[in-house]
Amino acid sequence: MYRVAVIKGGPSSEHDISLETSKSIFKALEKLRDKYVAYDVFVTKDGKWHFRGLPIHPHELPKHVDVVFNAMHGDYGEDGFLQSILDDIGLPYTGSGSAASMLGMNKVRAKRFFEKIGIKTPQDIVFHFDHDGEQDPGALAHIVYQKFAPPWIVKPIKGGSSVNTFLCKSFPELVEALSLMMDQGKDTLVEEYISGREGTVGVVEGLRGENFYSLPAVEIKTKRDFFDKVAKYTGESEEICPGNFSEEDKKQMASIAKDIHEKLGLRHYSRTDFRLHPKKGVYVLEVNTLPGLTSESLLPKSLNAVGMELHEFVDHLLQKALGL
Repeated sequence: MYRVAVIKGGPSSEHDISLETSKSIFKALEKLRDKYVAYDVFVTKDGKWHFRGLPIHPHELPKHVDVVFNAMHGDYGEDGFLQSILDDIGLPYTGSGSAASMLGMNKVRAKRFFEKIGIKTPQDIVFHFDHDGEQDPGALAHIVYQKFAPPWIVKPIKGGSSVNTFLCKSFPELVEALSLMMDQGKDTLVEEYISGREGTVGVVEGLRGENFYSLPAVEIKTKRDFFDKVAKYTGESEEICPGNFSEEDKKQMASIAKDIHEKLGLRHYSRTDFRLHPKKGVYVLEVNTLPGLTSESLLPKSLNAVGMELHEFVDHLLQKALGL
């Protein structure tokens, strides 16, 4: 019987999404109670750890558990910080290691890596903001306007779940979005908007006899301008799995997703997001090193499409983390 700590919460903007993922994991572990006993580890928004409701220092955790299921998302849990803590205290955990997590979480560094290995990604420009600097958002918007035409996507360099992500169709909207990011002191990525169909492909290590097993591509349809936080977590979108893509597009997305997973040094599982332009082809938007596992998340839908239930997937990840 292995003792599993399900770590949830944390100080990121995705705190609540992490709590939803953890609910799914606890339900899955309930079906695996002959193999695992699950313990709740909650990290508050100010970074305080609690084990079964009581305060605990991370270095005390190995006394109580054998392995960690990382149910966090965003800063702290997905960017290598938590992974470094777990490495230091010698606890195995699900998901990618600290270095790969740090790389995958930083959208700019990840995009530069994609370009280096020959993977197409949207044009972009990067702005670094801090609360002490005085910059004119109008002047910055003009720089963007000169580089590539609207619409534009504005998003933080770090973060997920489309939090603080904006689609700007006009120059004033771009100025407004940059002003907001500047006020928050968020380093910002502005990308060209790639029109076309949206898809995502999950990769799982060591599944069904393959080193890197690609799950069926999910096609995402939404009535909103793009697949934003509302569409992701309120059911205001349609996710079709397997997606209605051509066989050529499916193969290309699967190949790219596996390539990214392997070459970025990711571990256990990941999910890569794509846009398919009708003329320019397949673009990679970003890679998710800890995909959500909520009832509305995309990875569970693709697992279901290949006949794998969430508790079987959770068991697979824990076995990989434990080296079994």
